[in-house]
Amino acid sequence: MVNYARLRKYIVAAFFTLLATVVYAQDDASAKKYTTDFSLEVSAEDRLYLFNPLYNGQERNYLSIAVQPEYLIESKSGKHSFKINLFGRLDQYDENRTHADVRELYYQYVASKWEFSVGLKKVYWGVTEAIHLVDIINQTDQVESFDGEQKLGQPMAHFSYLSNIGTFDLFYLPYARKRQFPGKNGRLRFPALNGHIVERDDFEVDSDIEEFHPSAAIRWSHYFGPVDIGVSNFYGVGREPLFTGLGTANPSFFYPIINQTGFDIQATTGAFLWKLESIYRYAKQQDFTALAVGAEYTFSNIKNKGIDVGVIAEYMYDERGDLAISNMDNDVFMGARLAFNDVQSTEFLAGAIVDIDKSTTFYSVEASRRLWNSWKVEVEARFFQDVSTRDFAYFFRDDDFVQLKLSKFF
Repeated sequence: MVNYARLRKYIVAAFFTLLATVVYAQDDASAKKYTTDFSLEVSAEDRLYLFNPLYNGQERNYLSIAVQPEYLIESKSGKHSFKINLFGRLDQYDENRTHADVRELYYQYVASKWEFSVGLKKVYWGVTEAIHLVDIINQTDQVESFDGEQKLGQPMAHFSYLSNIGTFDLFYLPYARKRQFPGKNGRLRFPALNGHIVERDDFEVDSDIEEFHPSAAIRWSHYFGPVDIGVSNFYGVGREPLFTGLGTANPSFFYPIINQTGFDIQATTGAFLWKLESIYRYAKQQDFTALAVGAEYTFSNIKNKGIDVGVIAEYMYDERGDLAISNMDNDVFMGARLAFNDVQSTEFLAGAIVDIDKSTTFYSVEASRRLWNSWKVEVEARFFQDVSTRDFAYFFRDDDFVQLKLSKFF
């Protein structure tokens, strides 16, 4: 039986690949004057969960390996480039975390004051540490990162214009990618609903043409001395799914059609870095505002050792309250960033998110260090404390974990 949903994805990817190849081939005099660069990251990961699982089929220790090759072609003039960035992981137990993705596959043309690209890309917006409200172009790779930092490649046409009054970015997004969730044997997942584990294809799009409902976005960004500012608007398929009727016999999961206006600003005053992100999102099912505001103060070159310590404080508010699937509806984040600025690029980040209204507290630790010339070791830990029954995180309240990752770069 033909899987038409998957077939449509391959058709879209093949279309952009063909279009980028054809356009790139038209490079006039520099068609054979180009440079190439290839890199490859191979990593092994061990994730150990500290407590016994809540659901049948889950394990305590998960091993996995991942590969991420990247290939870049650039014309000598710098006007034309073609980039491919692929990712794949093989997980010991979680069938959904065994996956592959085209992170980037696009052609780009750069002129003096404008540039145009077409294909699958990753675009990042935002300034705050704990949550990225305005970052909406790419779908979250939920099986890769609990905190939403990893993103899937997004099919798009992207036009950027640089003017004296700022940079204008226009996006046409012909296809919306759905979020994958951990499988039956994976951790950090929802419980079975009516005997069924929630999967990516269980979520429909609130449109007759499903994922092919077109989306578009525009963003203006500029700087005024030490202040960087951005204003954006997105219309189309929301990247965040809605859950309705949880706990009933007929729960519903879908992606709404939304209109979101975002604002972000960052200002540097001496050792202080001031940050704010805010959004207003409208859909026929709900409309709300949310914001994240905070500051980071850096103690530089402590005792002339080259060590920098940054202290971070942020406040997050979401008008949806308990309906906010990020769990950050009225929370405070406190953290510290440590950079040794040594040859091995040793870095450390630790923090806690405390819910003001409920008992829930999240702790996180991240550390990394380069080994020799082409190796890197990373440690990540996540801990949950006193998780409220009103939080989405209650479903994986016993999934505290410590993760060790070793990477080799070629």
